[in-house]
Amino acid sequence: MKLKIRGRPDFSLFFLTLLLVGFGLIMIFSASYPAAFIKHDSPWHYVMKQGVFALTGLFVMLIFMCIPFSVWKKASPILLTFSLVMLVLVLIGGADINGARRWFVLGGFNLQPSEFSKLTVIVYLSAIISRKGERIRNFRNGLLPIILVIGTILLLIMRQPDFGTVLILFFIAVTILWVGDVDLRHMLLLSMALVPMFVYLAVSKSYRLDRISAFLNPLDDLQGSGYQLTQSLYALGNGGLTGTGIGQGVQKLFYLPEAHTDFIFAVVGEELGFVGTFMLFVVFFLFIWRGFITAIRSSDPFGLMLGMGIVMMVFIQFLLNVGSVIGSLPITGVPLPFISYGGSSLILCLASTGILLSISRDNHRRRQENSRNSTK
Repeated sequence: MKLKIRGRPDFSLFFLTLLLVGFGLIMIFSASYPAAFIKHDSPWHYVMKQGVFALTGLFVMLIFMCIPFSVWKKASPILLTFSLVMLVLVLIGGADINGARRWFVLGGFNLQPSEFSKLTVIVYLSAIISRKGERIRNFRNGLLPIILVIGTILLLIMRQPDFGTVLILFFIAVTILWVGDVDLRHMLLLSMALVPMFVYLAVSKSYRLDRISAFLNPLDDLQGSGYQLTQSLYALGNGGLTGTGIGQGVQKLFYLPEAHTDFIFAVVGEELGFVGTFMLFVVFFLFIWRGFITAIRSSDPFGLMLGMGIVMMVFIQFLLNVGSVIGSLPITGVPLPFISYGGSSLILCLASTGILLSISRDNHRRRQENSRNSTK
């Protein structure tokens, strides 16, 4: 029996991923060592934990890279069921941290089910739309069942609450539905119906109103709602053109909250300056570009939607995080992909990249087959 040889992965995408993860570890150490030393008597505490997450995520990425991406289409019902169960269980028995139930605490590590629901939604939408084909343009039998499933997931996540993840899932869903050729009239009506809900969610909690107020007028409450953004802007301003140097930043010394998590980009800006942040932008957009090329080259509609969903997931998280840090968007608590401290986010990003690399292997194999056939 002749074995089916798979193509090689997109090595540009592979090395860009390694570059982002390696840079993230460096910046996490720089941003976290003061807090790690005070809280845990070791400046290496957070970076060592993130190193474990990185090795785990890279291992998962390599496994997923070797699994044909079509497997996920068959596994989508199992993934969806598992994700729904986890989202329910975290509301019942999850740890209450800062007024939110988003995490399971297991052996000193926090597992966040809503992070993995992002990949679940991508796989589920890509699978069901590719199966429905032209039927997806029928609202009652095509789009409505999908809305009910995704709506259930969003409601469970809002109960935690986690507004940032809800926004990300919304943009992911819109992207996949658009690529899947859903009737644009249906999408427009759905979007218009969701606007009042998002407005209500934004103003229904006092801390969200504080974030919007801080976004609009951060200097009005320097010691309150505007404190975090103000300290972030101080860090970026202090960095200037070339920065203070890695490890030499000031704002992470207990001035800037969440310096090694949601606001690590501010530390990058202070210590590496405009040059460093610009180079980080370049690497991210090269990653997104290679992911986009991988997705559109797929001859399988499932592969196309799966790849585009993953690319959108990384892009929108990057946009929301950086926008929050520089004051262009309200603070949402979204981590910077591959860079921010956090195991769930990093493992999710690396697992998703593994699927992208699997799609790129299929693309390369198909090009090789076409090339051989054209020479016969």
